[in-house]
Amino acid sequence: MSDRYGYGTDVLASDWRAPRRGRAQEVAAERGLVVEDVDTGWCGAVVGVEKVGGMRVVHLEDRRGRRKGFPLGPGFLIDGAPVVLTPPSDAAAAGRLAQAREAATRTASGSVRVSDQPARVASGSRIWVEGKHDAELVEKVWGDDLRVEGVVVEMLGGIDEVADLIRSFGPSRDQRLGILVDHLVPGTKESRIVAEAERVSPWVRILGHPYVDVWQSVRPARLGLEAWPVIERGRSWKDGILAELGWPHRSQTDVALGWKRILGTVRSYSDLEPTLLASVEELIDFVTVPPPHEE
Repeated sequence: MSDRYGYGTDVLASDWRAPRRGRAQEVAAERGLVVEDVDTGWCGAVVGVEKVGGMRVVHLEDRRGRRKGFPLGPGFLIDGAPVVLTPPSDAAAAGRLAQAREAATRTASGSVRVSDQPARVASGSRIWVEGKHDAELVEKVWGDDLRVEGVVVEMLGGIDEVADLIRSFGPSRDQRLGILVDHLVPGTKESRIVAEAERVSPWVRILGHPYVDVWQSVRPARLGLEAWPVIERGRSWKDGILAELGWPHRSQTDVALGWKRILGTVRSYSDLEPTLLASVEELIDFVTVPPPHEE
């Protein structure tokens, strides 16, 4: 028998009843897996699986931070292909337990956690940051380390008068000052202010990050974004970001709550951009560890 139209000699030998998208494959509902519910179109990352009323439910979190539960099993898509979600494997669960145990021995900055050691009495050295959000981010990731070293983080509220503030503080070899500056890029007002302030004392170090606001130092993937939205000139950057995310943005309370949600996505240093990490780590080293040639 000839195969004139290319169907093969036995048209029933293939899976001719297969759905257009193919047959569903079983996939373990591991945390972070992004799936879409076929019936509702809800798309989100798996954040957990639990038993509810005798059935297993998978919880998905969308890019706006909203969560919704669905029955575990068929009815999901991954990149357009049908899947049947199954409970996470025992091996994966064991891996998560091992990771949790490892995490318990380390701080959010990745340092080895020091047990049974009280925080030191505050030293004379300080780290200054521009605003409340900067301070809260530094506290969340590096707070444990700074308490062990006895270093206090203080807010500046802006850097326009930073040179005079440095003179008032009076940095010295044993009372050093590290300053973290937002939007520190060549040719900006901030770069000119920093250049003048650095001449005040050899015991001050000023570093920064290139972002308009410290919010941008949080990796956009933590919010389900590929990149932070670009906000046009003349518009409040924070209001614009919240609007792009679909979050309330009409008042200072909205801004505060928006930042709280963003900060809540930060689990450790790995959720921050390398530029900020490098600057903060160098400032901490500067105010806590004397350079070798000064020993």
